[in-house]
Amino acid sequence: MDLPVWQAMYEELGPKGFVPIAVAFDSAGKIAAEPWIVAAKPTYPCVIDMRHIVAELYDMVNVPNAVWIDERGRIVRPSESAGATDAFRTLDRKTFTMPEESMKQMQAKRLAYQNAIRDWVANGAASKFALGEAEVLRRMHTPGDDDVRAAANFRLGEYLYECGHREAAQKYFDTARRLRPENWNYTRQAMSLKDPANPLGASGPEFWSAVDELGDRKYYPPVEDI
Repeated sequence: MDLPVWQAMYEELGPKGFVPIAVAFDSAGKIAAEPWIVAAKPTYPCVIDMRHIVAELYDMVNVPNAVWIDERGRIVRPSESAGATDAFRTLDRKTFTMPEESMKQMQAKRLAYQNAIRDWVANGAASKFALGEAEVLRRMHTPGDDDVRAAANFRLGEYLYECGHREAAQKYFDTARRLRPENWNYTRQAMSLKDPANPLGASGPEFWSAVDELGDRKYYPPVEDI
């Protein structure tokens, strides 16, 4: 879901205590992310995470992803795709249009996710979408050795990129992608930093080629109960 959608949710549910916090994962920082935030004019918190710290802490490997945190500061739903589906893969890459059926599927999934949030705000811990501690732990991903090495390589790549060593940085970005191929944040960020002058950024041919390589595998893992 994009910024205007979250703004509408905040205006509707904010009086009941719901506060969305949008986090932009972009190593280019304000130059890349701020114009989109300013244009949306959100009245809820929006931050730019150049280091992808939030992504690491909450195991967010794609966007849009969401984590539900209650008023006690406890996670009641760990990282999951926030109403997104693989319907976008039916996009015509020449006309940038989608089949009507795919559009309906995408809209229905987004609405279902928004309604789940509404149920949680209304019913709190009693909501069927608010998970107990055991289920939260079952769904959470415990980082393995490759995950940790991938994060370290990605951070080193970011540091080298900031220092102007772009060619050297790319080697570490590529290693991060190889160690954790399911982390599409690594993939898209590496693509967008590879050629900052490319207006297509991480939505160009290289991105679509990577998506096509998935075959029958999902880009957005389905959410189990929404």
